[in-house]
Amino acid sequence: MLDRRVISMVLKEALKKGGEFAEIYVEEKNLTGIVCEDDKIEKVNSGRESGAGIRVISNENTAYAYTNDLSEEGLLKTAGIVAHAASGAARSLSINLKQSRSDLKLPFLILPEEFSFEKKVKVLLDANRTARGVDQAIKQVAVSLADLHKRFQVANSLGELVEDEIVRTRFVVNAVAAREEIIQTGFEAVGGVLGWELLEEYDIEQLSRQAAKRAILMLGARPAPAGRMPVVMSSTAGGTMVHEACGHGLEADLVQKGLSVYAGKIGQEVAAPVVSVIDDSSLPQKNGSFRFDDEGNPGKRNVLIDKGILKGYMYDRLTAQKDGVEPTGNGRRESYQHKPIPRMTNTYIAPGNHEPEAIIKDTPYGLLVKKMGGGQVNTTTGDFVFDVQEGYIIRNGEVQYPVRGATLTGNGPEVLQNIDMVGNDLGFSIGTCGKDGQGVPVSDAQPTMRIKSITVGGTGSGDGPEIRRVFWF
Repeated sequence: MLDRRVISMVLKEALKKGGEFAEIYVEEKNLTGIVCEDDKIEKVNSGRESGAGIRVISNENTAYAYTNDLSEEGLLKTAGIVAHAASGAARSLSINLKQSRSDLKLPFLILPEEFSFEKKVKVLLDANRTARGVDQAIKQVAVSLADLHKRFQVANSLGELVEDEIVRTRFVVNAVAAREEIIQTGFEAVGGVLGWELLEEYDIEQLSRQAAKRAILMLGARPAPAGRMPVVMSSTAGGTMVHEACGHGLEADLVQKGLSVYAGKIGQEVAAPVVSVIDDSSLPQKNGSFRFDDEGNPGKRNVLIDKGILKGYMYDRLTAQKDGVEPTGNGRRESYQHKPIPRMTNTYIAPGNHEPEAIIKDTPYGLLVKKMGGGQVNTTTGDFVFDVQEGYIIRNGEVQYPVRGATLTGNGPEVLQNIDMVGNDLGFSIGTCGKDGQGVPVSDAQPTMRIKSITVGGTGSGDGPEIRRVFWF
């Protein structure tokens, strides 16, 4: 990591042609990724990366450049490039760097470098064998794991300095089952801010078996019915809905560009009173957690929607400056090669008061979603479409039989207004969120909850139209 003398020199060089604010982000990281396919280790990526990104903000415009040359000469050269791109009167300043501290504890016990390559390979091969052993209809299994150990510094011309390190691990299994003309998949993923104690936190063999069993189960599922109906989202479905249909629209850059359906609605009711949405990077061990964001701001809990009322957006430093507010600790970047932008961390709908079983029992007819697949969302309108990987028909308050091929089509704000029951449980899922060419690790979550009416796409005819009408508008 860089010493303070060099950091101060670089920041002064970056502002020599003008600009109001300069920042340097430095990272060094060791990373490993291993993939097992076709019963063998197919891919191995392992290495060390280091570099620095330098940013100058002038009149709300940003100049950014990066380098993997961390020598004093290389950094000053890069700072000079950024300085020439910035406009304004030249500045002469003294920078007194003061290191920021955090009381937040995000411990990791087994560092990636302490867990041998041979042990990682064994985990993958055992998981592959377990998934394939579930049924002869399992035709393909892909298992992967990844780990990251990163040290970073962020310093700026305000004199703020952060030095920290973080460890992330991830395990993913995907099983494909086929019978006659039907192909179905099962997927499980776990990970977060922790070392290889991940293997003690989660039963990897059970996860592999679960992914394969889901694929087999869906082979025998009936085609999903189509039409508007109540949908109960289990906490096991993860938070894809809140992340895509709501979360991106609450990122301040999209709001300021007029690309969010939630723009200009602070203080207004945007969801049902039973709905509160929170983004919290301080949660222990979650995939989107950190002590400091990539601008050096402390990670924290931000209430975005409180009992249906929109309370705020997710800000980085630049968007906060434009709105005259404080950054919320959501300035994130994929690496030193990228400038920070507002991003989600661990985003979830807060638990309510209902027992999950009571929500199902109170539903005469509908679809129970236990696992979500992929999807798309238009943040400007809030319109979305999501695949359902594992779904079941509810009839007379009981779960009846599995269905496949279901999709959920709707509008984010409308769905949030249509939630009428929220469970007292909470289930997380992990992922890598893509935006503006950058991918960052996130978690999202939701309790079991009921959407009174939403459009379900499917090829089946259904079996209870007279009951469905109970919840039609």
